[in-house]
Amino acid sequence: MTEVAPTEEFLELAGGRVHLLRGGAGEPVLFLHAAGGAGAWLPFHAQLAGAGFEVIAPDHPGFGKSDDFPEVEAIDDLVYHYLDVLDGLGLGLARPHVVGASFGGWIAAEVAVHSPHLIGSLTLLSAAGLRLPDHPVADVFLMPPAKLAAALFHDPPPPAPPAGAPAAGAPAAGAPLELDAIIAAYREATSLARFAWVPYLSDPKLERRLRRITAPTLVVAPSDDRLIPVAHARRYAALIGGADYAEVAECGHAMYVERPAAFASLVASFLASHPLAPLAESGVSR
Repeated sequence: MTEVAPTEEFLELAGGRVHLLRGGAGEPVLFLHAAGGAGAWLPFHAQLAGAGFEVIAPDHPGFGKSDDFPEVEAIDDLVYHYLDVLDGLGLGLARPHVVGASFGGWIAAEVAVHSPHLIGSLTLLSAAGLRLPDHPVADVFLMPPAKLAAALFHDPPPPAPPAGAPAAGAPAAGAPLELDAIIAAYREATSLARFAWVPYLSDPKLERRLRRITAPTLVVAPSDDRLIPVAHARRYAALIGGADYAEVAECGHAMYVERPAAFASLVASFLASHPLAPLAESGVSR
């Protein structure tokens, strides 16, 4: 796979502006990010775009450079928000590939349940959204940053350098960008809580509705997910008719950061094997 650099765009909707990154050429792939990683074009995105797809990665409301969209208050509002995004991008009739990771995977599943005829294919990367009492999701709101970082990776990256010894290219301790990062992290945590505090990162009705999904579906899990147990991905795969299932070994929940090439290869192979049929050609009316 070659790597592709993105362009930055803003999509104007009735409730505000959506920030997005777009790169590559080919069939459209709407990528819905996890609770972290808004506004980032990572090697995973670049490699997927380089495999012959147009990757479109918007920031959720209240994340990254997207506006807050205060009227978007819960997961069902996010479904309608992304239906508006599809229309705003001109993808409402294109039946694009939709790839969602973690929190974004939950949104992707809900959109595919609500409007199955608008989704060309669905890929869920360790998606949240289900409630399995025997396999609870770790509470990210209670974890201190160091513990959360350790929980996200199979092989955690080295800890940040102490104050006064910044990494090469990083701002010195106390620089303005550090405060900006703290404010941005607080804003995004607040936005996540707005959508996922109660019930915690789940929709009690979603499990029984997954049968509505008709798009070809790939469910992928990292084998060492300490945040969303692998049992959740297996449950998704069991309840979505005809879904493919795969696990990536020696990888934690920050899957497309920790092992981008493995995840990009899996996703690209699945998408290539399920070419899109526009809505007008599928015989389905909106």
